[in-house]
Amino acid sequence: MSGSRTKFYLDKQNAKWSGVCAGIADYTGFDVTLIRVGAVLLTLMTTGWIIVAYFIAAWLAPKKPIGLYDTIEDQKFWQGVRQSPARSTRDVRAKFRDVDRRLADVETYYTSRNSSLANEIDSLR
Repeated sequence: MSGSRTKFYLDKQNAKWSGVCAGIADYTGFDVTLIRVGAVLLTLMTTGWIIVAYFIAAWLAPKKPIGLYDTIEDQKFWQGVRQSPARSTRDVRAKFRDVDRRLADVETYYTSRNSSLANEIDSLR
């Protein structure tokens, strides 16, 4: 992996001009159309400083590495990490607790005095 999944990148694959709005959309998980409309509205409502900020971001931000995310689920996970690291940690811990509980159930079933299971295992030998 050539880059961190929690950094801001210019998204050149979904870019209209330089990929800043597409990068913001990828970073936050919002729809790129909403980000673009918001950028236009901010430009019209302010004195135009958003245009300067846009070009500075286009100049300073690195391009998004190809293959940064393996799947759509991977992309959604990392967007969630960027939005709320504590919630993501809590979700991962809950998943591991569930897996650990299921493994403990399997281990209990396997090590218990279950004569039908023992007969099946003996028949496989």
